[in-house]
Amino acid sequence: MKLSDPEFNRLRKLVDEHILDFIPNIDPKSKTLYESMKYSLTAGGKRIRPALILAAVELCHGDASQALAFACAAEYIQTYSLIHDDLPAMDDDDLRRGVPTNHKVYGEGIAVLAGDGLLSAAYEVMFKNMLMFLDDPDALNRRVRAAYALTKGTGVRGMIAGQVADLESENKECSAEMLDFIHDNKTAAFITACVLAGGYLGGADSAMMEDLRVYGNNLGLAFQVVDDILDVIGDVKEMGKSTGQDAEMGKNTYISIYGIERSKERARELLAKARGAMEKYYDEAEVFNFVLDYLESQIA
Repeated sequence: MKLSDPEFNRLRKLVDEHILDFIPNIDPKSKTLYESMKYSLTAGGKRIRPALILAAVELCHGDASQALAFACAAEYIQTYSLIHDDLPAMDDDDLRRGVPTNHKVYGEGIAVLAGDGLLSAAYEVMFKNMLMFLDDPDALNRRVRAAYALTKGTGVRGMIAGQVADLESENKECSAEMLDFIHDNKTAAFITACVLAGGYLGGADSAMMEDLRVYGNNLGLAFQVVDDILDVIGDVKEMGKSTGQDAEMGKNTYISIYGIERSKERARELLAKARGAMEKYYDEAEVFNFVLDYLESQIA
């Protein structure tokens, strides 16, 4: 199954159309920085995380266009993390989103700074958006909560913590508990943060926020399990990145601990839990359910 659904594509197109609009003005004397950031931002990508932010806003019957700054900020963070992940000091990849990785085009130094630039731009974009609502305490409060969710989910208590544990576990025995810690933080925390951010921006009540949290956490873990599986059985052209990297680098994955078939079972269990969290929303959860269907199709 291709990542194609009318509602998902509508939200992805909205992100793609505005992905460069929120980048802060960069002095022409530093134009290489902008070109490097732009290169990775416009190289493609599924845009799942920003689309989920917008979908969560719409689930609350909010206006997705009013959340675009946060959706694009999330994609800036995602792209920064990929640029840094691909560096020789990390995963040392040559291909990302079907094109040469950033450091292969611009060099390692510029790639590091492009990632730094995208991360700082994400915060600047969110803060600038908040400044527009200083006279609307409720709207401001929702934006502060959304920004906090994204910052926490991608920081030292989320994505970065998981990446450190992942790096330090290479070529070592890893318990199932440690593996779950790695992926709860490395992958699931960011995805959960996105759906929660959308819920805050849309004004979700506490019951819906809990449903979004359950959905995001289970989707995020399933996302990583499926990624581990595809690193073994996936097609380079379809994935747009190299395969076989996990085994080559001695990474601990669901495959290395549980094997292919048990990992597929685990992914389906997680996807079912995520689907259950969205069941009560029926057709309004189309985008959420489509993402689950897409992931399940990858391991069919």
